[in-house]
Amino acid sequence: MKRNKVLLVLSVFFLLALVAEIPSQEKAPVFTIEVDAIINPATAKFILDSIDEATQKGAQCLIIKLDTPGGLLESTRIIVKKELASTIPIIVYVAPSGARAASAGVFVTMAANIAAMAPGTHIGAAHPVTMGGEGKESKTMTEKIVNDTVASIKNIAKTRGRNVDWAEKAVTKSVSITEEEAVKLNVVDLIAQDIPTLLDKVDGRVIKFDGVARTLHTKGVQPQAIQMSWRDRLLDIISNPTIAYILLMLGIYGIFFELSSPGAILPGVVGGIFLILAFYALQMLPVNYAGLALILFAIILFIAEIKVVSHGLLAVGGVISLFLGSMMLFQSPEEYMRVSLSVIISAVVVSAAFFIFAVTRAINARLKKPTTGMEGLIGEVGIASTPIVPEGKVSIHGEFWNAVSDVNIEMGEKVQVIGIKSLRLQVKKTE
Repeated sequence: MKRNKVLLVLSVFFLLALVAEIPSQEKAPVFTIEVDAIINPATAKFILDSIDEATQKGAQCLIIKLDTPGGLLESTRIIVKKELASTIPIIVYVAPSGARAASAGVFVTMAANIAAMAPGTHIGAAHPVTMGGEGKESKTMTEKIVNDTVASIKNIAKTRGRNVDWAEKAVTKSVSITEEEAVKLNVVDLIAQDIPTLLDKVDGRVIKFDGVARTLHTKGVQPQAIQMSWRDRLLDIISNPTIAYILLMLGIYGIFFELSSPGAILPGVVGGIFLILAFYALQMLPVNYAGLALILFAIILFIAEIKVVSHGLLAVGGVISLFLGSMMLFQSPEEYMRVSLSVIISAVVVSAAFFIFAVTRAINARLKKPTTGMEGLIGEVGIASTPIVPEGKVSIHGEFWNAVSDVNIEMGEKVQVIGIKSLRLQVKKTE
């Protein structure tokens, strides 16, 4: 009997230990990243790396906090492809209030397993923008791009069970809607004030991957943020069209200074680094090479103005070429994919001021009276060291020179140099 009591007590303690153990088990982690910029290769790499990291660490989901005006179509395709192939749930959360998922952001949001928006946000305007001249070929190419984009977003919407008709209109008609309209039209799944609220609302949702169901247990989980590495952050910064343009101009100036003053080293090294960074950024952006050629031609005209006296015509041509090239540098009508007009005007004004200053110095140097050699003695005043009848010697600045004069000059009289003839100074009497 006593033995049975002991076994009963031990069994109770064992059961209590099991019950206490169950709540203490930790839930799988939730990771978050923040994308608050245009969609470019650097942003795409960051999102792809974050999905891989979250997968490796056994996360139950990854939240992408999104606020973007759009971006490059190719980078968007890479992100969407990764989202659709992900083995962990991807939640795209358009936030904070005032944020938007425009253009490329529509694709990224609709490709997520769960799409959410914060109050005061909007989504839409996904029409692909192109740059080109008028004509049948340009119109045909634009239609091809639009049709391809429509097919892509319709497939995404169908795969995720979202509104296919609205997705098509977002591309063809650039429609844009608020968060409340997005939920009613089945464009996104829910509205959440913040990330903790979002985690509470998605708790218990079942996500299927190739027939395998996965239930989210996110309530009360403290999300872990994945930060962009310094390398990706640097690439993201220089991928900005305005930054790429500034790097290009600084690189050109650095190389020019090095060629103008060989041996300075620092301008050449800095200019080379800036040029390499600029070329890296330009190959990721929709560059118009006619604009780039105009900028390089402007620099050639500025340099030629220093070497050739054109009375400012080459400099004026350089200013016009630099301005037009800067305006044409990137092939996109979207403001976020163009160089800021204030930066262009500043660069043109600074460049023009610098080269005009250089031209003025060069012209003054040519017109300036020589200060060394025999030519530098013309106009100088000295004293006759010997009688000049008509030849003799004069002392100028402590130096003795052979001199000739049309009139006789006594020793000790003041003379002024009026010319040079056969390595002799021509002088005259002066008071």
